Amino acid sequence: MVLNRVLSTTTVTGIGLICKAFLKLGFCSSVTVTGLHHLLAALDSKDRRNGKGLVTVGNHISVLDDPLAWGILPVRTYLHSHTTRWALGASDIMFINPVLSAFFRKGQVLETFRGKGIYQPAVDAAIEKLDHGSWVHLFGEGKVNQPPTYPVIEGVARLPRFKWGTGRIIMETQHLPTIIPMWLTGFDGLMPEPRGFPAFLPRIFPRKAFSITFGAPVEPTRLENVLSDWRSRVLPRDHLQMKPSDDRRSIDVPPMGAEDAEKEKIRSMITDLIQREVETLGRTVSGPLLGKSHES
Repeated sequence: MVLNRVLSTTTVTGIGLICKAFLKLGFCSSVTVTGLHHLLAALDSKDRRNGKGLVTVGNHISVLDDPLAWGILPVRTYLHSHTTRWALGASDIMFINPVLSAFFRKGQVLETFRGKGIYQPAVDAAIEKLDHGSWVHLFGEGKVNQPPTYPVIEGVARLPRFKWGTGRIIMETQHLPTIIPMWLTGFDGLMPEPRGFPAFLPRIFPRKAFSITFGAPVEPTRLENVLSDWRSRVLPRDHLQMKPSDDRRSIDVPPMGAEDAEKEKIRSMITDLIQREVETLGRTVSGPLLGKSHES
């Protein structure tokens, strides 16, 4: 157990420092960071000691969004799992052999299986992490999507529909987490989709301008208005029925009937609310078409 913690801290710290060096040592033309104080305040919040988790949710425009964006954080945040993010990572990309699997697990990545829905171990684990006050980062789209592919409705772009796992993670935590929207620009030029050989190397020339923007936390009452009635009726019964040996999957297999439809409706509402928060932040940075940063 101690060895695992040491290896995990070493991995996270090492990658964090490499990302910080990349952003600072001239590999990009500029890095504009806005609203970082929102994230740092949430990371240092005393509420986290009482089980209030932290969720960041952002657009996903490059396979290097995570971890490169976290190179803007203070070095002190890399030294403890409580101030470094947990992320969900695709099994068919990150966990393709024993070496990469070990690396990403030590880097606080939860193996996620595409196509297996919202009732899978990675989603259960994310909820459990939040119940213990950890920080979980989500890419709501579930895959890389770049600006030219965004659907445009009446002159306004929307991100592809966020996956419902976002809603389930938020609605089934014991304490409503702090939720911070995030918007990235420029990373799509570093690892464009599609790209030719060698696909695994970033395109550092010409140098790119990056922007990383954090919004204010989502107003809790907006979520509580949706969740409070459901929590009071469903969660107490679920947890009373759990035995010590049970895991979340034993109570979260969706039942048939009205209760299932209600949970689905609330998941959809929560997911849509979070997506709109990310899109609204994105439009302040990238305009109505969610394209390039106004500053680039």
